[in-house]
Amino acid sequence: MEIIRRDHLVEFAQKHPNTRPSLNRWYDLMRERSFRSFTELRSTFPHVSRVGKLTIFNIAGNNVRLIASMRYNEDRVYIRDILTHAEYDKGRWKE
Repeated sequence: MEIIRRDHLVEFAQKHPNTRPSLNRWYDLMRERSFRSFTELRSTFPHVSRVGKLTIFNIAGNNVRLIASMRYNEDRVYIRDILTHAEYDKGRWKE
């Protein structure tokens, strides 16, 4: 899949260097595969969830939430935000 807004990954990893390996793994898995549905995505990422139209990935041992918009028909994923678990729990990303 094509990853849109990869700069979010780079910026987050600069602020939280311990997450870099997990973010890189997520990126590599997404780039090398093509998902046609949420069910297919879940076969690779069993802890992924949906909140409305957004897809939430648990990364780095459940310490990071990557919020994305999946466009299965376009073979693209748009990264909306990457948050620590604590930031995610505040719920501001829903605004």
